[in-house]
Amino acid sequence: MRIKLNKEENSENNIFWVTMTDLMTALVLVFIVLFFYTYITSFSEKIERANEQQKASEALEETLKKQNIDASINSITGVVKISDLELFELNSYELSQKGKNYLAKFAPAYLDSLFSNKYLNEKIDKIIIQGHTDSQTYKGEYSQDEQYMKNMELSLKRAYSVANYMINTPYNKNNGDKLHKIVIVEGASYSNPIYTNGKEDYAKSRRVELKIVMKEKSKYKELLNSNK
Repeated sequence: MRIKLNKEENSENNIFWVTMTDLMTALVLVFIVLFFYTYITSFSEKIERANEQQKASEALEETLKKQNIDASINSITGVVKISDLELFELNSYELSQKGKNYLAKFAPAYLDSLFSNKYLNEKIDKIIIQGHTDSQTYKGEYSQDEQYMKNMELSLKRAYSVANYMINTPYNKNNGDKLHKIVIVEGASYSNPIYTNGKEDYAKSRRVELKIVMKEKSKYKELLNSNK
C-alpha cells in the first residue's frame, strides 16, 4: 500500500506541474502577443501622426507664403523659426513695433491654419514657444555661468513676449480656451545654436521657435482600461 500511495502522490504532483507549466506558457504567449500588438499599433500611429503633421506643415508653409510672412518652416516637423531681427531690438525682450506688426499677421495665419486642420485640432497636445540666443550675447561682461543664465533669462522673456502677443491677437476663437491649455513657454539660452559651414551662425541662432507636440495614446493602457 505504501508503494501505491507514492505512485498516486507522484501522479498528482506531475499533473500539478504540467498544469502550472501550461499556464505559464499560455501567459508568456499572451504577453508576447500583447507586446507585438502594442508595438505594431504604436508604429502605425506614429506613421499616421507623421503623415498628418507633414500635410499640416505643408499647408501652413503655403499659407505663410501667400501672405508674404517671412519664417523658416520645416515642412516635415512643422517647426517654425522666426529671426529675432523680425521681433526685437538688440538684447531686448520687448517686442519692437516691427515685431508687433509681424505677429499681427503671423499669429492669425499660424493658429487658424493649425485649428482648421481637423486632425491637428483634435491631436495637438502642446504648442511650445521657445526662445534661443547666440553664444556671443553678454560674452565678456559676465562669467561663463552668468552669461549662460543671462541668455536663459533673455530667451525665456522673448518667448513669453511672443506667446503673450499671440494669445491676445485676434484669430478665429471657435476653439475657446484651447491656447490656454496647450501653449508652453521655454527658454533655451544658447544651448542649441545653428551652424553654417561648421561655424555658429549668430544671426540664425537668435530666434524664436514654435513647435507642435502631438498627443500619444498607449494601446496597452487602453486595453487594460477596457478590461476593467
